[in-house]
Amino acid sequence: MNWKAKDIDTYSQQKEYIDTLIVPLLKIETTIETMKISASSSEFLMHLTSFIETQFKGRVMLMPPFSYTASFETDTMGEMLANDLREMPFKHIFYITTDAKWTNSVLKGQVIWLPSIPLESMDNHLRQTIIEDQLRQVIPLLTEKWSAQ
Repeated sequence: MNWKAKDIDTYSQQKEYIDTLIVPLLKIETTIETMKISASSSEFLMHLTSFIETQFKGRVMLMPPFSYTASFETDTMGEMLANDLREMPFKHIFYITTDAKWTNSVLKGQVIWLPSIPLESMDNHLRQTIIEDQLRQVIPLLTEKWSAQ
């Protein structure tokens, strides 16, 4: 399920089955020297989280990316975000990011950090293979939480 009106209607009717929220945490770099790296990380993260949503449709809700710049304090911002999301009726919350700073944050849910892989110069087949490989690393983290209910 994606964060759009039609999917929210479906979620409202089937919320007992859709128990997991995926939150992409997306760092936006603002200097000309780092913008391309940031855009590449964004592209990777959006492809990966979209693929996760597709693979686990009916079990997960994918939020729009939570975007921030380098000047934001991740601990404070993470605490506020976690408090807001605590109000939502999801049993499991996974924050997925390419920004290693989040691995030290205390959030309600689990932070999954993955190194960014530049996808822009890859053909579609190789890009799909890379995303599938990354998903294979994420699946055990998801299933571990799901089976611990």
